[in-house]
Amino acid sequence: MDMLWNGWGDPARATPLPDTVTGLLREMLGVEPRDRALPLEEIDVPESPLGEAARRALESAVGDRPEHVRTDAGTRIRHTRGKSTPDLLRMRTGDTADAPAAVVLPDGHDEVLAVLDACAEHGLSVVPFGGGTSVVGGLAPQLRGAFVALDLRRMNRLLELDEISRTARLQPGLRAPEAEALLAERGYTLGHFPQSYEWATIGGFAATRSSGQASAGHGRFDEMVLGLTLATPGGTLVTGSAPRSAAGPDLRQLVLGSEGAFGVITSVTVRVRPVPRVRRYEGWRFASFDEGAAALRRLAQDGPLPTVLRLSDETETLIGLAQPDAVGASLDRQDAGCLAVVGFEGTEEDTAHRREGAAAVLGALGGTFAGEEPGERWAHGRYSAPYLRDSLLDAGALAETLETATYWSRLPALYSAVRDALTATLTEAGTPPLVMCHISHVYENGASLYFTVVSAQGDDAVTHWARAKHAASEAILAAGGTITHHHGVGTDHRDWYVREAGPLGVQALRAVKRSLDPAGLLSPGVLLPAD
Repeated sequence: MDMLWNGWGDPARATPLPDTVTGLLREMLGVEPRDRALPLEEIDVPESPLGEAARRALESAVGDRPEHVRTDAGTRIRHTRGKSTPDLLRMRTGDTADAPAAVVLPDGHDEVLAVLDACAEHGLSVVPFGGGTSVVGGLAPQLRGAFVALDLRRMNRLLELDEISRTARLQPGLRAPEAEALLAERGYTLGHFPQSYEWATIGGFAATRSSGQASAGHGRFDEMVLGLTLATPGGTLVTGSAPRSAAGPDLRQLVLGSEGAFGVITSVTVRVRPVPRVRRYEGWRFASFDEGAAALRRLAQDGPLPTVLRLSDETETLIGLAQPDAVGASLDRQDAGCLAVVGFEGTEEDTAHRREGAAAVLGALGGTFAGEEPGERWAHGRYSAPYLRDSLLDAGALAETLETATYWSRLPALYSAVRDALTATLTEAGTPPLVMCHISHVYENGASLYFTVVSAQGDDAVTHWARAKHAASEAILAAGGTITHHHGVGTDHRDWYVREAGPLGVQALRAVKRSLDPAGLLSPGVLLPAD
């Protein structure tokens, strides 16, 4: 099943807004209904600029199978941009200016290399396409002509499972639920469950340094990766002959987070673990965000560390965004405080031991046990937030997210700086926002902050959000945060990433790109400014 072309996921799973939320949108934020989104059949797509010689070359590259080189309007629309709010707003008005000339579906490493050769011969740029879930402009290159979307969905196999070493080699187009199902048949799991889980792919996880909601226990995806194979216009790069090595700089780190700018990931070797026998999630309430953050820091630094550990601020707790399927349920509570969701996965004995130890720490630092219901509700609705965003857009609201990370000592200042920048910019524009935040991932030395912003759309919603995002990005760098913790760089964060990396860092990355992609065909303007 294809993803909804102008929204998130499965259209049958749209989340209706409760009356409390629509009332809040109208009364507090001045949200008014907008024009309906155009239906797919009314979307006008310019004719594909792909020439006949280029088409023949691409068909030859994928085994002389014309059906794997698609130029029909529907397929090109579904491969236009990603799933950020600006992406969706543009699609809803029929803006297809970033549509690819063709969508090519290779089956294997050699076919990917052949497609890259054909594109180089005919001057076509290439954008690797996995699940299409980018929210940072990663699928909207800086165009210098026609480009091809390289859809990796046919490369969706479990190539090898080494049960002695507990490793698996997976193809990049394998969607996360499919990967988990294949591994579960043998009793294993990746343990990687980001909010995009239902649609994102293995290759996308590696290319963007994805971080899952159980990262406290299972680690980030880049920490799971032991080896990669990369197809580039300059040839093949193979990394990871051992779990750890002192043989020079780790070339895996050039591929992880490269977002398709250096090459196309064609296989990923990851560590796997036995499927947990027990999964338990619970809620804890704290009087303030600072108090809750101190408790999370204590667990992250001194343990015992839960598998899932996240904390909503006062506003997010009041709205109930930690439980998207029950949003608005806490609006009449005067004691909402801040909700922490704490989860434990593993054996019965290990889970009980960590749960008991964590409870002692959380209770001693001001936490009040709220039972299993808040945690179980979160687990049940953990993939629902993007559907809620679609419903907010349908109601005429502007709804978008952004994230960052920093060290524990800088976290309070970063939290205030980003929240204040968003509030001030949108209020000055006449659309006072609701700004919510949660700590989404914790580490011994710091944590990430995930902000959700809701406001009226203004006269031009895309430009309206661009100003707010610019202000927030400036605040992030000024407060010592990273421009992105797990969403990636894309084109949206690129200019701030350049400042974060510094001139010499960018120069080094440009040298890598020139070596692997001499003509600059791959994802131009993504990650690095185009030459």
